[in-house]
Amino acid sequence: MGKLRIAVWHNLPSGGAKRLLWHYIDGLSKRGHYVEAWCPATADQKYMPLGGLCTEHILPFTLPEEKKTLPLLGWIADRATMQARIAALREHGRECARQITAGGFDVLLANSCRFLTMPAIARYVKIPKAIVLGEPNRRLYEAMPELMWAAPAPRGDGELMAGFFPLLRSTLKLKHLRLQMREEIENAKHFDRILVNSFFSRESVLRAYGLESEVCYLGVDTGYFQPTEGVKGKYVIGLGSVHFHKGVDRAIRAVGMMPAAGRPKLIWVGNDSSEQTTREYRELAQSLGVELEIKVLVPDAELIALLGRAAAMLYTSRLEPFGMAPLEANACGTPVVAVAEGGVRETLAPGENGLLAADARPETIAATLRELLENPARLAELRGRCRAAVVARWDMSGAVTRLETSLTALTMEKSRA
Repeated sequence: MGKLRIAVWHNLPSGGAKRLLWHYIDGLSKRGHYVEAWCPATADQKYMPLGGLCTEHILPFTLPEEKKTLPLLGWIADRATMQARIAALREHGRECARQITAGGFDVLLANSCRFLTMPAIARYVKIPKAIVLGEPNRRLYEAMPELMWAAPAPRGDGELMAGFFPLLRSTLKLKHLRLQMREEIENAKHFDRILVNSFFSRESVLRAYGLESEVCYLGVDTGYFQPTEGVKGKYVIGLGSVHFHKGVDRAIRAVGMMPAAGRPKLIWVGNDSSEQTTREYRELAQSLGVELEIKVLVPDAELIALLGRAAAMLYTSRLEPFGMAPLEANACGTPVVAVAEGGVRETLAPGENGLLAADARPETIAATLRELLENPARLAELRGRCRAAVVARWDMSGAVTRLETSLTALTMEKSRA
């Protein structure tokens, strides 16, 4: 396998995608491949910084400010702002492509953009180009919790004109998002290979973009995520941003269905939150008699300790494309109870590294959690198995090999064309 000159592009916030990119660059570099990275100044530079692994070019970039106008004409301002954002991101992609071309690279490995999921750089780079895509921009395609494209309910007596003006306002308000959808779809078409993290994600890409993609399973740094010494705590842990799609409400309701005498505390750790959602979840927990503790942006050492001492992880994300958090918990010796939907069905083997709840009803999740927590022998058995299962199938070295194989095949394929 020949050594590649790999150009990397990203505009990632802190979180799992940035951690994965760090490990990819580290692993590829150690295998003799040459890597340089490009990103706009809006990418997170504090979490898992890339500068210690490779040369990273941080280009100045300022997102166009939203235009202020009268509420009635807000849709015009939204459209103008989106057009300016798209133009700025294209110009950034054009400049990165110019520098990459001058560097004589073999392949581009792009990552998602925090502003437009599919970046524009593929339009301008002429070398083989792949993107690691966690998922399409879900809010444009899924109900979260409502589908934004649905017409508003008519007012008054239901006559045609009663709903005409709300429908008109709604249609005009969404015009800028239609521009975003078009831009993301067109950007996606310029990549030679879209690398997704699960078969579930491959289907999501096909539904959203009408494009084929390739499953390139992720991995966990099992040397970093290790079991914690000491007594297990009397709590279950949830992990993910404190927002609707991570299913915090599902977890609270499930714990609330358990008998009060044996009800565990729920600790939720996230890298992002809002005051409103945090307040709402705390109020929900209080109403159901659930002891809830929300922690945001905790250091990795604290996170690993929390994962390692938890009785179990409760994984309730809605349609999560892969589910890295359950594997991180497993690596720390903690089994997982998850809802059987999304990519977690591909990573969680019932009876080996956790249990799957058949549906997302609180009583179903609670019954599955009780099945684990109220059976000490089975809980101990899964604690003994789950780390070995992750080391065998989901170690980071295997993920780097899968990516390396895909990038090499892509460059060979293009060289023969």
